[in-house]
Formats: sequence, structure tokens, C-alpha cells
Amino acid sequence: MFRAPINFIKLSKGDPMKCWQMIIVITVLFLSGCTHLGPKTVARDRFDYNTAVANSWKEQTLLNIVKIRYIDMPLFVDVASIVSGYTLQGTVNLSGTMYENDAPFGDFLSMGSSGTFTDRPTITYKPLTGQEFNTSFMTPIPPWAILYLIQSGWPADLIYRITVDSVNGLRGRVSGGTNARLGDPEFFRTIELMRLIQKSGDVGMRIIKGEDNKQTTVMFFHKKKVPPEVQEARKELSKLLGLRPGVQDVTVEYGLIPKDDTEMAMLTRSMLQIMIELATQFNVPEEHLAEGRTVPSLSGNDDDYLIRIKHSKEYPKNGFTAIRYRDYWFYIDDRDIASKRTLAFLMILFSMMETGGTEGLPVVTIPAG
Repeated sequence: MFRAPINFIKLSKGDPMKCWQMIIVITVLFLSGCTHLGPKTVARDRFDYNTAVANSWKEQTLLNIVKIRYIDMPLFVDVASIVSGYTLQGTVNLSGTMYENDAPFGDFLSMGSSGTFTDRPTITYKPLTGQEFNTSFMTPIPPWAILYLIQSGWPADLIYRITVDSVNGLRGRVSGGTNARLGDPEFFRTIELMRLIQKSGDVGMRIIKGEDNKQTTVMFFHKKKVPPEVQEARKELSKLLGLRPGVQDVTVEYGLIPKDDTEMAMLTRSMLQIMIELATQFNVPEEHLAEGRTVPSLSGNDDDYLIRIKHSKEYPKNGFTAIRYRDYWFYIDDRDIASKRTLAFLMILFSMMETGGTEGLPVVTIPAG
């Protein structure tokens, strides 16, 4: 709410034309400043709401990873809609008093203005529970999604370490829980070879629909003339996975053991399994371990960790994202590219596993009139 006081201006005596000219000029200047509010807010609001939603999403993801480490219930609250309405109203009052040339008083002009600006954003939140939670977090990620992420450019070794529990019986690392293990060396050699072949551009994916309309994902090697080191990598990969030598098309299915020597069986993880795995890969305050508030993670080489979440009593200066939990700040360092990449990939997986169509997407409505 703004209001300008009434001002009185004394004009020269005996010149009514100049008085009215001044009134017209002041009115035009005032009205020229009252342009539309809507168009000016688009760039600012889009950027501000984009930044706010993205930051809160990162913080919520980090918070739930930390909560899982402390055997606390994870909860995701989506921003269902954002409605921001603006109201701008203004008034101006102008009046003048003119006298005859021989009047004892001079000419006077009085003016005043008032206005109201209102910004009332309405944000709707939607907790992810029930069937939607089960579908998004408890269902294993389909193998086709993993392979197409590899084809889109995400590093194969990163994706396999995060999303795949085993491939053709070769088991990956599990950092916590009753099934904690360091993983089979052959598993890590397999994903290393997959990364080498991926960088060569010698591998592709396609989806084939059978007679029963069932989708089958096929990984194929589409180049015949490849460098010697890639040929050797393909041979070693086939041997590790028990594939038929020289096979060009490999069927990819969900499972632990392949049915024949032309199939790759991938036992994939759910989003909840992935978050549990990440939750057990960072250090927590020593007093929390001593007091039994959480359990220690599986020891191993620090380079094997997919994400490094640090903690401190003070707010971190170089925090990429940070949350307050149990009197500590848990954060990812902005200089830790590997951990930032893992968090970004995790959020992409969240988007892929969401269900319900576009009605669940955040909607920003801003009246522009």
C-alpha cells in the first residue's frame, strides 16, 4: 500500500492557461508510469520459482537420504501447483483554483495519489504415499530405462553401480544392511568394459515388440570395423557374461540368471534400494555411532563411494545443497563433482519413475493482465 501526500503548488497570478497546461502535463506523466505489471514479472517469476523448486527438490532428496541412514521414515512432498496473483491499483487526484487578475490570492494547484500492490502466491503440496509411493519407489527400474540412459550419454560405469544389483549373476557392491558386500571383481570389470565400448560408439539399443505385445530390449553391436582394443573388450565382456562368442544382438531382461547365452539378465534396484545404498556411503558424527543412533557403513576404498555427504556444526560455506538434521548440517560440497553428478542422476531417475501423467507436474499460473 502506498500513498502520496497532497501537495499545493502556487502558480503565477492571472494565467489560467498555464495552470491547466501544468495539470495536463502532471496527469500524463503519472499515467505513463502505470504500465502493465504482468509482462515485467514473467522473466523474474519464472527464474525465481524455477530456482526455488529446484533447490527445495535437492534439499528434500538429500534430507531423505540422511533420514534413511538414521532409520527414519523418508517422505517426499511434491509441489503440485503454484498460483501467483498480482494486483496493482492506483488513483490520482488533481484540482486547481484560479482567480481573477485582481484577486488578492494567487492561483493554486493541489494533487495527491494513492495505490495498492498485492502479491498472494498460493502453493499446493502433495505427499507421495500409497500406491503412488509403491510404484515410484518400490518397483525396480526397468532395464530398458537403464540402457537408454547409457545411450543418451550417461557413463555406463556410474549407472550400473547405482542402479544394478547384479548382471548375469555377477554382483555389485552393497554398502549396508544384512546383505552388505564389497561386490565381485568381475562385476566392476564388466562395467569398466561397458564404459570403454560405450565411448567407442560401438553399442546401441532398440525395443522390439513381440506377438503378445511384450516389449523386449535388445543391445546390439552395430559396427563391424572397430579398433583392436574395442574388439578385445567385446571378447572379454562376452566371456565375463557367458555370452556366445561373436554374438551381435543381446536380449536384455530383468532377472538374476540369463536363460541362454544370448541374454543379459539385469537384477535392477528400486529407487528405495538406491537411496538405502547411498545412505550407507557417507560418514556420520562419531557420537551418533557411539550412542547407537545409526549403524556404521561398510568399510572400503573412499573412491568406491558414489556420494560423499559431509557434516558440520556450522552452515557450510561451499555447500552445493545442505540440510539441518539432528543438530548438524549435512551437505554436498560444491567442489565435489562426482557427488553432485550422483545427486543429479538420482533426481533424473525420480522423474523417470514418477507416475500419473502431467497432472502431477508443478504448474505456475500468474495473471498477466
